[in-house]
Amino acid sequence: MKFSLLCFFLWVGLPAAEIAEGYAVAPGAHLWFQDTQGKGTPVVLLHAASGNAAMWESQMRSFSQAGYRVIAWDRRGHGKTTTEPDVSASTAVEDMARILETLNVRRFHLVGTAAGGIVALDFALSFQERVISLTVANSVYGIEDPSYLEIRSNLRAASAQASGMRTDFLELGPSYRAMNPEGVTRWLSGTKQNPPVRIPQPTRNKITFAAIQGLRIPVLLLTGDGDLLSPPPLIRLVHAKIPQSEMLVVPESGHSAFWEQPEMFNRTVLSFIARHSPR
Repeated sequence: MKFSLLCFFLWVGLPAAEIAEGYAVAPGAHLWFQDTQGKGTPVVLLHAASGNAAMWESQMRSFSQAGYRVIAWDRRGHGKTTTEPDVSASTAVEDMARILETLNVRRFHLVGTAAGGIVALDFALSFQERVISLTVANSVYGIEDPSYLEIRSNLRAASAQASGMRTDFLELGPSYRAMNPEGVTRWLSGTKQNPPVRIPQPTRNKITFAAIQGLRIPVLLLTGDGDLLSPPPLIRLVHAKIPQSEMLVVPESGHSAFWEQPEMFNRTVLSFIARHSPR
């Protein structure tokens, strides 16, 4: 598909990377992105509902230093992306297609965390031929099968107080909160900077067990051992349904493994995508 797009770029320096920042125009929105550029295989990062693209700072630096072209963007209602009132939102998959068209990216590795993992999975189901590998971390996947929704309901019942929890208690594990108060402060600062505004976007596909069983790309599933929202038994269930999937439980981590355990997260994901990068 072809889009009529406008974008502009600001240039800022970060260690080991020259990062372009710009906007792609979508119906009712200007979608903000970062791009480390270069000739390496692209890796696209999709942020959680509680944050924005800026929270991928460790991954932007680490993946770029490993030789990849790294792209992150703010979904509608997040970060620096701007939206017009009273315009029906397209799917996040369609928004992402506009970003990729702007940057002339065809095939790439895809990494999503939490709600960003749902978008990543939805994109892979829509355009499987474009995704070299898929990493979904700390996500509930958006699966709609009644048996899965019952498990999710039981999980919510077991965490009945979760809705009243402070965001950092819900999304950061107890080990991290206890041992890294500076990191908690930085995480909170990131979530409160341009705080998210809920703009519902439907998935492009009906995500079901049958649908994900049709994936024929390498898939890495990650979660934290202390994740209240997507605990290890949940990803084991999904892992069993996806033919070419691997899984890892990150120790002493909650719902934000990419932030709480960045060295392990980065090392694991880089190893995975290196094994599946074009030679």
